[in-house]
Amino acid sequence: MFRVYVSDVIPGFLQTPRYAAALLSSIADFRGTPDDVSDAVAARMKRNAVLSNGAHRFSFVLEESVLRYRVCSAETMAAQLGHLLGVMDLPNVAVGIIPFATQRTVWPMPTFTIFDDTRVHADTLDAASTLTQPSQVDLYARAFDRLSQGAARGAAARLLVTDALARLG
Repeated sequence: MFRVYVSDVIPGFLQTPRYAAALLSSIADFRGTPDDVSDAVAARMKRNAVLSNGAHRFSFVLEESVLRYRVCSAETMAAQLGHLLGVMDLPNVAVGIIPFATQRTVWPMPTFTIFDDTRVHADTLDAASTLTQPSQVDLYARAFDRLSQGAARGAAARLLVTDALARLG
């Protein structure tokens, strides 16, 4: 079971190749690191095949801002949002989107992924941390549960995506 919260960009598991390339290129440019984007995109797309494996379940909670931040061209973003709509139909994938107007019980926070109930991958600007202490995992699980409470699901979530798609023009 993968539980993924994202406040800034489309999660890696859900990215299209062109969206991933635009995002990873901007990260490499910002950090001043070598541009190995094509290899990184290929690796990400290979990893993303896990979505179609029914043995794994995914629960994503995205901030509505993720649908609107423009880290790529309008054409690439439109394709990405269309892909997101398609992924939302997979039986092993649940996508919740926290609308801007939702009253919060917890603040937006940096991206994190919980793997089963044993490990958390938490992102920061300069690094990613892997947390395995039960108290740490529990803290992130509680945050995910609270964030999930305000998330639109099903038709309401699809409406948020289609609205973002319509506003790209």
